[in-house]
Amino acid sequence: MSVLFIIFLFLIYAVLPTLVIRIFGLSIIQRISDERSIALTFDDGPDPDYTPQLLDLLKRFNVKASFFVVGEKVKNNPELVRRMHAEGHTIGIHHYHHISSWIMSPFKLREQLRLTEELITRCTNEKVHFYRPPWGHFNLFSLLVGRQYSIIMWNKIFKDWKTEVCKESLLEKLHANTEGGSIYLLHDSGVTLGADREAPKYMIEKLEKFLEESRRNRVAFISLNELYQLDKNTRVI
Repeated sequence: MSVLFIIFLFLIYAVLPTLVIRIFGLSIIQRISDERSIALTFDDGPDPDYTPQLLDLLKRFNVKASFFVVGEKVKNNPELVRRMHAEGHTIGIHHYHHISSWIMSPFKLREQLRLTEELITRCTNEKVHFYRPPWGHFNLFSLLVGRQYSIIMWNKIFKDWKTEVCKESLLEKLHANTEGGSIYLLHDSGVTLGADREAPKYMIEKLEKFLEESRRNRVAFISLNELYQLDKNTRVI
């Protein structure tokens, strides 16, 4: 099999589906319907160092958020997922391993979703409604395999996986994007490929200042479960 043919297959199986799904918004959610609120979402946890700090912060401001968790981290930190659930946050799937859908068969992808959902359900005793693939990558079968979930993307991303960005510009970026209906993507773990280990520390520091000012400006935040309860008869949030 020639290298060019392998590249062609990869483009057809991975890159092209991702572009089409994200550009045309096929079966994915990139904004919420509540134009008065913002949905805070966090990927890649639970992290034993930073997730507890983030939960403490959210509790202090009475803000409900949504966490897309990695299954193997749930297995190692089930108490953090139980705490998320007890404090009213939404918990969704972010694969069992932090692996791109681009390099998984449909059978492997189904297994990643199944294992992660089982672990989450074991902690919450509730069905999982939401899924976000790592890096926002899809393959040719992603929509079929994940059809039982609402697939949540984002419309505001801040590169907070880099320490320098968090220190220098994250707060300004958060303030510049307080459009109602937005889905913010942030990260509560820095151990994934391309991330800086200590980046969540500085993300949390800037988020604290943002939440303080948001409270004064009466910016509202809402979790995906809260939206689901408001609109449970449809799959579109």
